[in-house]
Amino acid sequence: MRQFGITSGHDEPDATDHRPRGVRRSSPRGAGRGPRGGGPGPGGGHDGPRRGRGFGRSGGWQQGDLPSADDAQSWFAGRLPDGWFDAVDVTVDREEITVIGSLSGIEADTDAAEAEGRISRFRADTREQRIAIAQEAQARYQRTVSWGARVGDTTALFTHLAVPVMTRLRQPERAVLDTLVDAGVARSRSDALAWCVRLVGQHQDEWIAKLRDALVAVKQVRAEGPAA
Repeated sequence: MRQFGITSGHDEPDATDHRPRGVRRSSPRGAGRGPRGGGPGPGGGHDGPRRGRGFGRSGGWQQGDLPSADDAQSWFAGRLPDGWFDAVDVTVDREEITVIGSLSGIEADTDAAEAEGRISRFRADTREQRIAIAQEAQARYQRTVSWGARVGDTTALFTHLAVPVMTRLRQPERAVLDTLVDAGVARSRSDALAWCVRLVGQHQDEWIAKLRDALVAVKQVRAEGPAA
């Protein structure tokens, strides 16, 4: 499968620039710091002090705070305009909903250059509508919405999140990452770790799919609860 990314600067609003009202970009530490308990500094803002955790707040949403997104695939299937996609895949985690659709009315065997052009045109032509849909979905699910499009074997992700994940590794595990860096496979330990995760996802997808199916069953049983 051929993939190409479309990068952008601050003028690209597809995902991170159009979050629900009240979500602000982070500022350098100490920038605009105001009096304790208020002002534009950390812990405060134009609407007064912030408390707790939530979407766009310090610390982010915790897993228990998030609304369920089990119906996201159905919601987007009903909300997306007719004629955009022949099929759509919606992937959800705690931070992000990624929507990737197969562009409607385009042959799957279209050559790569034309496919990239079609995807770029779709992105430009639908930007305002996608922003509006993303805002609705973000208000409903409290997750950032990112977009992508597919033509045959060519897939492009538009603006999307790269979320840092902290972990602790012992020396033998660090040695694996350092070997990948020294061999030029990865630029850094974090890049090497991401490479390992992608490799597992590519080669153990059947096993991971079974784990996900098992988790769905657990959620269903948990939702039913004990009989009254």
